[in-house]
Amino acid sequence: MPRYEFRCRACGSTFEVNRPMAEASAPAQCPDGHADTVKLLSTVAVGGIAGASPAPSAGGGGGCCGGACGC
Repeated sequence: MPRYEFRCRACGSTFEVNRPMAEASAPAQCPDGHADTVKLLSTVAVGGIAGASPAPSAGGGGGCCGGACGC
């Protein structure tokens, strides 16, 4: 089930709510009882290493230059 992040405008706390996507835009109440909240835009983390080389293609030699230098 998707998790949505909200911020309370009254107390400034941030909290998460698990709910179906069909209820994504429904208002959420702060755990401290405040009703004035806003849904935050969450970013998605993607795994991997920045600047990493793509995997070598099948049957395409090896080494740093694809096998042309014999390394």
